[in-house]
Amino acid sequence: MPEEVFPDPQRLRSLVTTRMPYGKHAGRLLLDLPEPYVVWMVTHQLPQGLLGEQLLEMYEIKVNGLEGLLRPMLTRENL
Repeated sequence: MPEEVFPDPQRLRSLVTTRMPYGKHAGRLLLDLPEPYVVWMVTHQLPQGLLGEQLLEMYEIKVNGLEGLLRPMLTRENL
């Protein structure tokens, strides 16, 4: 039987509250970045480190239409 995999709630919370630190969409939540921009970043200019990992995760979420699952995690404090 395959092992069950559960997402890390803290990592998801971080993904939802992280803002793009630079570029055209500086200051926007990664969740609110336009999908074409995320696709371009992943295919052309993926940064190193945590931000790169988060953009890859956001890419998977966006291309699979799963943003709606993360929106309930937003609160007034992180908008």
